[in-house]
Amino acid sequence: MELIPAPRAIEGPKGPAAVPFGPGTTLWAGPGTERTERWLRATLGAALGLPLRPGPRDAPDGVRLLLDDTLEPEAYRLSAADRGVEIRGGGPAGVFWGAQTLRQLLGPDAFRRAPVRPDTALGVPHQVIEDAPRFGWRGLLLDVARHFMPKEGVLRYLDLMAAHKLNVLHLHLTDDQGWRIEIKRYPRLTEIASWRTRTKFGHRASPLWEEKPHGGYYTQDDIREIVAYAAERHIGVVPEIDVPGHSQAAIAAYPELGNTDVIDTTALSVWDTWGISSNVLAPTDATLRFYEGVFEEVLELFPADAAAFSEFVHIGGDECRKEQWTESVTAKTRITDLGLTDEDGLQSWFIGHFDAWLAARGRRLIGWDEILEGGLAPGAAVSSWRGYEGGVAAARAGHDVVMCPEQYVYLDHRQAPGEDEPVPIGFVRTLEDVYRFEPVPDGLTDEEARHVLGTQANVWTEVLEDTARVDYQTFPRLAAFAEVAWSPLPAPADRDYAGFERRMAAHYRRLDALGVAYRPPTGPRPWQKRPGVLGRPIEGPPPNR
Repeated sequence: MELIPAPRAIEGPKGPAAVPFGPGTTLWAGPGTERTERWLRATLGAALGLPLRPGPRDAPDGVRLLLDDTLEPEAYRLSAADRGVEIRGGGPAGVFWGAQTLRQLLGPDAFRRAPVRPDTALGVPHQVIEDAPRFGWRGLLLDVARHFMPKEGVLRYLDLMAAHKLNVLHLHLTDDQGWRIEIKRYPRLTEIASWRTRTKFGHRASPLWEEKPHGGYYTQDDIREIVAYAAERHIGVVPEIDVPGHSQAAIAAYPELGNTDVIDTTALSVWDTWGISSNVLAPTDATLRFYEGVFEEVLELFPADAAAFSEFVHIGGDECRKEQWTESVTAKTRITDLGLTDEDGLQSWFIGHFDAWLAARGRRLIGWDEILEGGLAPGAAVSSWRGYEGGVAAARAGHDVVMCPEQYVYLDHRQAPGEDEPVPIGFVRTLEDVYRFEPVPDGLTDEEARHVLGTQANVWTEVLEDTARVDYQTFPRLAAFAEVAWSPLPAPADRDYAGFERRMAAHYRRLDALGVAYRPPTGPRPWQKRPGVLGRPIEGPPPNR
């Protein structure tokens, strides 16, 4: 079968027999499967022009949804036989992932929003599919801070994630270049910090500028809608609010947050170029209180019980430049008062404060692997992005880890060598490279490896100015990543990439039906190129660390 991600086991089909799928097909949903029932009628039913009317459990050629506590929570068993199609899940999420497989079995037209061949006879071949994910955390980061993605784009990406059985959306909401979430007690964050006057086009060394304002933000109701839409698809949304670095946009709105004894923070604006700004938060009690106010509203908007891993809040913690702290009397005094050794310890103190603050409210902090510097906060989990080393160190210290090394799963990195790749950034990471990515590095004991919650692909948008560019960088590589995250694949060198390519031939038709502007296997289409826009390619293979 041409399924992506590949299931654990398929028995059949053994002949031409199939369960017919047509106007008379009924849908019976047992207790706990209501979300999948709604999704099947609203999405699959709309695509195929079928009402999927309620029917009895034993209706011939019907679809049945039910929970089965003998299965793991996200596992499912899809059986197509004489009695119809039955999807059993260990939990509600398992039933939903089984429904995603059913959609693939019905062909690419099942991925459209309205029927294009309403009279076509459809059927699900008689077979049994047993499946369960390898990892719990199967994530995608969308950077909406550098280039804003309107709400409809985020909802669309949640649908694309669901189609690939991904279950965590890491929403990068704040950075030097923009603040994208409404915080009612601090209105200047959206009045000022949510937009910039112009934008660097290409890498920061590029001479090109887009000379028009760029901005946008999600209202609190927008966020509630995104979270609810994700939860209907058994996807948890993890918000990222960056501290203490990557904070120039916030300082531009509230200058007292910056190191006022070093620079004139009232002269700062939202940053219009790329890189790592030296304008970081001041380590003061007033700054802590300000961000506690931010996080109080964030926790209300992102409830801990919405879906898988919704208890996590990402605080960034990466790339915090220390030059201003080394010059700041306020920072030096804080280091002395706390008995710290240096500025790294000050960053650790900053992160530790919010680790304790979040833990006291039943939430979990996660940050980039720089939060290891100066000592890791007791309850913190780590997003390991600078290779495997940070994740390995955290796992060995008993902390949970999400593996997302930039050398392998940063999807803003270029997909091929050559001048045709638009705004080439980083290492060449082909579809095959992503397919051979292994989230659990050698050298971890079984106990340490259990701290690897899963893996995540990251889509940073400095050079991705619109949704078409996001699509191009993300797909088709996200399909390969989804299989790595879901399927129990052999060691990287032993993976059947040729078989994956054959299955991708069918999957491209699904992506076409979904309207995804992916990179074709033959290279970019003319309108996907960006001739003359400077990138930052890195030659040679990425370091294996």
